Amino acid sequence: MKSQDGAERNRKELIVYDAIIIGGGPAGLQAALTLGRMHRRTLLLDSGAYRNATVRHAHNLLTNDGRDPAELRRIARTEIAAYDTVQIRDALASAVERDGDAVTVTVDDERLRTHAVILATGMADELPPIPGLAERWGDTVANCPFCHGHEFAGRPVAVVNASPHAAVLVRMLEPVASAVHVVDPADVREVVDAPTGLRLVRTAGDPLDVAGAFVAPTWRPRGDLLGRIGVEFQETGAVRTDPSGRTSVEGVYAVGDIAHPDHLPGPMFSLAAAILGGQLAAVAVVHSLAAS
Repeated sequence: MKSQDGAERNRKELIVYDAIIIGGGPAGLQAALTLGRMHRRTLLLDSGAYRNATVRHAHNLLTNDGRDPAELRRIARTEIAAYDTVQIRDALASAVERDGDAVTVTVDDERLRTHAVILATGMADELPPIPGLAERWGDTVANCPFCHGHEFAGRPVAVVNASPHAAVLVRMLEPVASAVHVVDPADVREVVDAPTGLRLVRTAGDPLDVAGAFVAPTWRPRGDLLGRIGVEFQETGAVRTDPSGRTSVEGVYAVGDIAHPDHLPGPMFSLAAAILGGQLAAVAVVHSLAAS
């Protein structure tokens, strides 16, 4: 019996971290803060790639409406630095694997063992191939009316989207904008700056001047960690999770833009939702550690 107890103790001692968080956006940072406050040994890996990297003003976030997302990350890191059980490392994880009663993460040719991994790697957006569109993404070209709609209030906007879902977006924007124009991406030859904000140079007809344009990008999970570890996906393309971020792989959680909990119609692309997801997953990890 003593030898079994010793083997169990040695196996647990091999688990270097209580949690490893992959991703340094709002979801990952909130998870790190919550774990730090519970004195859990935590490593956050930040590749430096962020979905909102081109955005200069984040909106619809209580007490921080309009703040630069880079400043939000800087403030979060400063706050987390007060908790000495949390380490932040600017590095890219190359592999995540389930290994017996633990999970291993490979980073810089080093294999680290942990009780749990919280994946907060985010999404990557692919825009329609319209010249000038990508250069204005996150400014006069946006996706989310909750995050960017008010900035065009009282002025005309364009919805560059041939999808049937465009009608819903139009109705959402009608109380905000003075006019909403629906434009097929195939009819836009180029997007340039204009005194009003944005000019859509069309293949036929006069250019359309608007304050801004809304575009529905094609999105995909960033990197290839998710497919390699074998987590289950929803039909939306996001990772299937329970309300606390647990995936189909034991000890692996997914939060932020990549997560689609079963109780929601789709992933929630917002800073507030990402922060909530990071906190819920961290709480679930703490409960799991306490029960083990």
